[in-house]
Amino acid sequence: LPRRPLHGVLLLDKPLGWTSNDALQKVKGLLRALKGGHTGTLDPLATGLLPLCFGAATKFAQVSLDADKAYRATLTLGARTLTGDLEGAVVEQRPVQVDARSIAEACARLTGPIDQLPPMHSALKKDGKALYEYARAGVDVERERRRVTIHAIDIVEWHDRTLVIEVVCSKGTYIRTLAEDIGQALGCGAHLAALCRMSSGPVRIDGAVSLEELQAMSDADRLARLLPPDALLADWPSLRLDAGEAGRFLSGLRRRVEHPDTDRMRVYGPQPGAFLGSAHIRAGELIADRLLSPPEVHALCRAPATASEFPESLP
Repeated sequence: LPRRPLHGVLLLDKPLGWTSNDALQKVKGLLRALKGGHTGTLDPLATGLLPLCFGAATKFAQVSLDADKAYRATLTLGARTLTGDLEGAVVEQRPVQVDARSIAEACARLTGPIDQLPPMHSALKKDGKALYEYARAGVDVERERRRVTIHAIDIVEWHDRTLVIEVVCSKGTYIRTLAEDIGQALGCGAHLAALCRMSSGPVRIDGAVSLEELQAMSDADRLARLLPPDALLADWPSLRLDAGEAGRFLSGLRRRVEHPDTDRMRVYGPQPGAFLGSAHIRAGELIADRLLSPPEVHALCRAPATASEFPESLP
């Protein structure tokens, strides 16, 4: 069957052992979508929320890449591995002598702005090559520490050598590195045994579908799983423009608005579902950042929408 233009976001619960790109290509085939992309790589060892963007939604994939994330991580205490997770050989073992208080204190010390050293076994590039390529060749390259923010670490469960935590963090955070840092703070070492992404910005795993569920669906049911492209911006403030102003905005012209300065704004036309794009406001001017094309806006207008999507409007 031929491919078709689709515009929207599908929340996938990525299965264990799949690369993010393999999962994308599988879903793209099931939907027969012309254009698609994912919003940030999950390692094959990781499961959980992987927002997939199709058509017009790909213009806003960076929003999800930049958003805060939440993860549920399972740590094995008492053993460090070459890769910081289950895939690497154990390089050191130590006795585990911890209690609930020491675990809470270790997590507290690692909450807030911290500097992380990116792991060698990662997709981060240096001189055009991924770090894991150097690692596989036995080459250790110099890396710079990166500032990330750990907003919260909640202890879900602890039993013997197994510690389960939920982490809310900024983009660019390596949970494998955080697991190793917790192990170091506890004095026994640790590695990441399992990882599940629970949320990315405003979208959560609650609304995600598995590959098995998607494969079993009819074509109509699969299409019904697509969220509109603005789903990735759902926590942004919004403005609605009348028809004339919407047309001018779509052509890239700056518009005068009565609104305080803001770095991010969803912009809509007068019709239900008429998402026009993203913008920012400076000195009373609405300035477009990423715009949909008129055909894309027309396609989205056929989808249902509610007035609650437009909490603010312009005359």
